[in-house]
Amino acid sequence: QVQLVESGGGLVQAGGSLRLSCAASGRTFSKSAMGWFRQAPGKEREFVAAVTWSGGSTRYADSVKGRFTISRDNAKNTMYLQMNSLKPEDTAVYSCAARTYEPPSPNPYEYDYWGQGTQVTVSS
Repeated sequence: QVQLVESGGGLVQAGGSLRLSCAASGRTFSKSAMGWFRQAPGKEREFVAAVTWSGGSTRYADSVKGRFTISRDNAKNTMYLQMNSLKPEDTAVYSCAARTYEPPSPNPYEYDYWGQGTQVTVSS
Protein backbone atom coordinates (compact mmCIF):
# COMPACT_ATOMS: atom_id res chain seq x y z
CA GLN A 1 0.00 0.00 0.00
CA VAL A 2 2.98 2.31 0.61
CA GLN A 3 6.26 2.46 -1.28
CA LEU A 4 9.26 4.44 -0.05
CA VAL A 5 12.40 5.53 -1.90
CA GLU A 6 15.34 7.25 -0.20
CA SER A 7 17.83 9.58 -1.83
CA GLY A 8 20.48 12.12 -0.87
CA GLY A 9 23.14 9.92 0.67
CA GLY A 10 26.80 10.26 -0.15
CA LEU A 11 30.29 10.96 1.11
CA VAL A 12 30.93 14.00 3.26
CA GLN A 13 33.70 15.19 5.54
CA ALA A 14 33.20 15.51 9.28
CA GLY A 15 31.38 18.72 10.11
CA GLY A 16 29.57 18.77 6.80
CA SER A 17 25.89 18.40 5.97
CA LEU A 18 23.59 16.20 3.95
CA ARG A 19 19.86 16.21 3.35
CA LEU A 20 18.11 12.90 2.88
CA SER A 21 14.75 12.60 1.17
CA CYS A 22 12.16 9.85 1.31
CA ALA A 23 9.57 9.90 -1.44
CA ALA A 24 6.39 8.01 -0.63
CA SER A 25 3.54 6.73 -2.74
CA GLY A 26 0.35 5.06 -1.69
CA ARG A 27 -2.98 6.07 -0.25
CA THR A 28 -2.00 5.54 3.40
CA PHE A 29 1.01 7.87 3.40
CA SER A 30 -0.79 11.04 4.45
CA LYS A 31 -2.07 9.44 7.65
CA SER A 32 1.06 7.57 8.64
CA ALA A 33 3.82 8.47 11.03
CA MET A 34 7.26 8.24 9.43
CA GLY A 35 10.77 7.78 10.71
CA TRP A 36 14.44 7.34 9.89
CA PHE A 37 16.61 4.46 11.05
CA ARG A 38 20.25 3.63 10.40
CA GLN A 39 22.48 0.59 10.52
CA ALA A 40 26.27 0.45 10.47
CA PRO A 41 28.28 -2.69 9.64
CA GLY A 42 28.35 -5.07 12.59
CA LYS A 43 25.79 -3.05 14.54
CA GLU A 44 22.08 -3.34 15.11
CA ARG A 45 19.64 -1.02 13.42
CA GLU A 46 18.99 2.06 15.52
CA PHE A 47 16.34 4.72 15.64
CA VAL A 48 17.26 8.19 14.38
CA ALA A 49 14.11 10.35 14.23
CA ALA A 50 10.37 10.20 13.64
CA VAL A 51 7.53 12.61 12.87
CA THR A 52 3.74 12.47 12.95
CA TRP A 53 1.55 12.97 9.89
CA SER A 54 0.80 16.55 10.92
CA GLY A 55 4.42 17.33 11.71
CA GLY A 56 3.33 18.55 15.12
CA SER A 57 5.28 15.97 17.06
CA THR A 58 8.86 14.82 16.50
CA ARG A 59 11.21 12.46 18.29
CA TYR A 60 14.99 12.15 18.08
CA ALA A 61 17.65 9.78 19.28
CA ASP A 62 19.90 11.42 21.86
CA SER A 63 22.90 10.96 19.59
CA VAL A 64 21.47 13.26 16.90
CA LYS A 65 19.57 15.89 18.89
CA GLY A 66 20.62 19.39 17.95
CA ARG A 67 22.26 18.19 14.74
CA PHE A 68 19.51 16.47 12.74
CA THR A 69 16.07 17.81 11.83
CA ILE A 70 13.20 15.69 10.55
CA SER A 71 10.35 17.17 8.53
CA ARG A 72 7.73 16.20 5.99
CA ASP A 73 5.90 17.86 3.14
CA ASN A 74 2.63 16.04 2.69
CA ALA A 75 1.80 17.98 -0.48
CA LYS A 76 4.89 16.41 -2.05
CA ASN A 77 4.57 13.08 -0.22
CA THR A 78 8.14 13.48 0.95
CA MET A 79 9.95 13.25 4.27
CA TYR A 80 13.34 14.84 4.90
CA LEU A 81 16.24 14.43 7.28
CA GLN A 82 18.56 17.43 7.43
CA MET A 83 21.87 16.29 8.90
CA ASN A 84 24.33 18.93 10.09
CA SER A 85 27.63 18.71 11.95
CA LEU A 86 28.10 15.15 10.76
CA LYS A 87 30.47 12.86 12.61
CA PRO A 88 32.26 9.68 11.48
CA GLU A 89 30.02 7.69 13.83
CA ASP A 90 27.03 8.80 11.75
CA THR A 91 28.27 6.56 8.93
CA ALA A 92 25.56 4.01 8.15
CA VAL A 93 22.86 2.98 5.74
CA TYR A 94 19.87 5.22 6.40
CA SER A 95 16.38 3.88 5.77
CA CYS A 96 13.02 5.57 5.95
CA ALA A 97 9.95 3.83 7.30
CA ALA A 98 6.24 4.42 7.67
CA ARG A 99 3.59 3.08 10.00
CA THR A 100 -0.19 3.17 9.82
CA TYR A 101 -0.52 4.67 13.28
CA GLU A 102 0.37 8.27 14.07
CA PRO A 103 2.58 8.08 17.18
CA PRO A 104 6.27 8.49 16.19
CA SER A 105 7.62 5.25 17.60
CA PRO A 106 11.36 4.50 17.94
CA ASN A 107 10.66 0.76 17.62
CA PRO A 108 11.38 -0.52 14.09
CA TYR A 109 9.04 -3.47 14.60
CA GLU A 110 6.11 -1.09 14.74
CA TYR A 111 6.71 0.15 11.19
CA ASP A 112 4.97 -1.47 8.26
CA TYR A 113 6.79 -0.11 5.20
CA TRP A 114 10.47 0.38 4.45
CA GLY A 115 12.65 1.87 1.77
CA GLN A 116 15.82 0.24 0.44
CA GLY A 117 18.19 2.61 2.22
CA THR A 118 20.84 5.13 1.20
CA GLN A 119 24.49 5.08 2.23
CA VAL A 120 25.91 7.95 4.27
CA THR A 121 29.67 7.98 4.80
CA VAL A 122 31.36 10.61 6.95
CA SER A 123 35.13 10.82 6.71
CA SER A 124 37.45 12.28 9.31
